[in-house]
Amino acid sequence: MIEFTYPQCFILLFAPIIIYLIAPTYKEKRSSVQVPYFEQLVDITGEKPQLGAVVLTRKNIQKLLLVLAWFCLVVAMAKPEMIGAAVTQQKSARDLMIAVDLSGSMDVEDFYLPNQGGNQTNSVDRLTAVKQVLREFVSQRENDRLGLILFGDAPYLQAPFTNDLDTWLTLLNDTQVGMAGQSTAFGDAIGLSISVFGHHDTQNRVLIVLTDGNDTASKVPPVEAAKVAAASDIKIYTIAIGDPAAADEEKVDLAVLQSIADITGGKSFQAIDTKALENVYTEINQLEPELFESQTFRPRTSIHFIPIALFLSLYLISLLIVTFRFPRKIKETR
Repeated sequence: MIEFTYPQCFILLFAPIIIYLIAPTYKEKRSSVQVPYFEQLVDITGEKPQLGAVVLTRKNIQKLLLVLAWFCLVVAMAKPEMIGAAVTQQKSARDLMIAVDLSGSMDVEDFYLPNQGGNQTNSVDRLTAVKQVLREFVSQRENDRLGLILFGDAPYLQAPFTNDLDTWLTLLNDTQVGMAGQSTAFGDAIGLSISVFGHHDTQNRVLIVLTDGNDTASKVPPVEAAKVAAASDIKIYTIAIGDPAAADEEKVDLAVLQSIADITGGKSFQAIDTKALENVYTEINQLEPELFESQTFRPRTSIHFIPIALFLSLYLISLLIVTFRFPRKIKETR
């Protein structure tokens, strides 16, 4: 299908007719040659002197080519475009932020990775286990925009929302325990996520927080930050990492994590090993299925060069006709 960007240009098709009707006829004056013995010349030739004019005319084929050439120019000015078949694109309708605790207690080796037989015998630190399971989780969220917040003494935005999952995973793999400090600023991490979400107009917003200790460094208590998040339509899933029987700063405040999830409409989980952590992500996948926004458009390709090329072809043909085959006819009128 062909559409014209500037269809109003077709009114120019009538311009030659209007000019022909209202413009005065073109006249050309030339100097004459004075003959000294004009009367004797008339007597010898037997011709009688008369008044006259010379009118230049075109062959019909020339007139046709001229009309076609003007039509091509007008069509080119109207800018024809070829409209392709409808194309539907789907993009994510969700911003998914993942906040990872990098406090000193994430270095405790109390997670066990399954070996080839399925038995969990290889112990690793908590952060390594989180990274490994997150890689699998992220591979299943390829249509979501993912962000990454790291927090310790303070929260930091490691990766803004992006569809580039390879880069996201690279930034996650480069993290180390303690690089954000030894304490746990859980509430401030929620506050930073609220700020990041505020710069995006996506309505479906999800925050997943992985932490293994009490909040010890936040300026805003986690529950208060969760209330602000709920007002911003942010759903929070909290995941307690490590042994729930730990003490002091390594103790997980399960009551606070549950309150945060309840306030925002999310859910709270406990993960004491990699298998439990995998089950958590599987459940989150079921609770938060991928959402899409569809956009349909038709590709448009300009083809204005075609009538221009046709015009040039007609011009060359007309020039050849005039030069080699149809010399101008001169009609004398009296």
